[in-house]
Amino acid sequence: MLQLPKPSCKTVLVSLDDSYERCRQITQEYAKTFYLGTLLMPEEKRRAIWAIYVWCRRTDELVDGAEAAYTTDETLDQWEENLETIFAGHPLEDVDVALVDTLERFPLDIQPFRDMIEGQRMDLYRNRYETFEELKLYCYRVAGTVGLMSAAVMGVDDSRRTAPWSKGGLVDPTQEAIALGIANQLTNILRDVGEDARRGRIYLPLEDLALFNYTEADLFNGVVDDRWRELMKFEIQRARKFFVQAESGVSLLSRDARFPVWSALMLYRQILDAIERNRYDVFRKRAYVSGPRKLLSLPLARLRAEVL
Repeated sequence: MLQLPKPSCKTVLVSLDDSYERCRQITQEYAKTFYLGTLLMPEEKRRAIWAIYVWCRRTDELVDGAEAAYTTDETLDQWEENLETIFAGHPLEDVDVALVDTLERFPLDIQPFRDMIEGQRMDLYRNRYETFEELKLYCYRVAGTVGLMSAAVMGVDDSRRTAPWSKGGLVDPTQEAIALGIANQLTNILRDVGEDARRGRIYLPLEDLALFNYTEADLFNGVVDDRWRELMKFEIQRARKFFVQAESGVSLLSRDARFPVWSALMLYRQILDAIERNRYDVFRKRAYVSGPRKLLSLPLARLRAEVL
């Protein structure tokens, strides 16, 4: 079984600044587009997002990392116990020092973290999803939860609470935050179809494959024909609907969070454009957004943050 960290034998873990720096390095190395968006945030918020990202990445690696073959239900149970220890204010590993500090600074709830662990548990036993509703639950657990965690750091625009037209209602971008996470995960799934197939996994709903008369054998053989292109168009349209739903929540966020969130949303959505430019061949070509395209998106993201 994968050995998870026990309460540290060290008398002192790394300093708070060193812990945040390690989280920054990991985020920069493994999530380049996401990292670019964090650089547009105020320092306190971007550091918090780095700490959250690293916990999420470590959680994901339990089932997708180098030692995933040794992960069991008991591994995930232990990981959840470690999570409760961290939420109690006791870091177990160097990178946890930053997360404990983040939990003290922002109103993060433990439930999305627990839900993410349940998403990893799904990956232990499932490599197919019959319907989109089943896949949507998975997407919520492994990515919609990230939207909830991030929204707690971003904060909401308090001025909207007292606007005459608000009728005293609370500003709540929860559903939009979840939608952005789901949109991002669906984008990941479409980009990584070939990679997942090589691991024996199919995340596209089997009912969708049947709808376009495309078989599992076709997918494992990397068949790109009219059936596949129509299937991918269908899936891309679905992902874009979640991005549109997410857009309506950005204006509810604190002003200093809107630009980075718009930037991250727009940059990630461009992966879908890249899939289209590659003629939907996700088996032999990896869809990515080039540096120049990323930079060209920033002025529009800034404009949307100011006027929407």
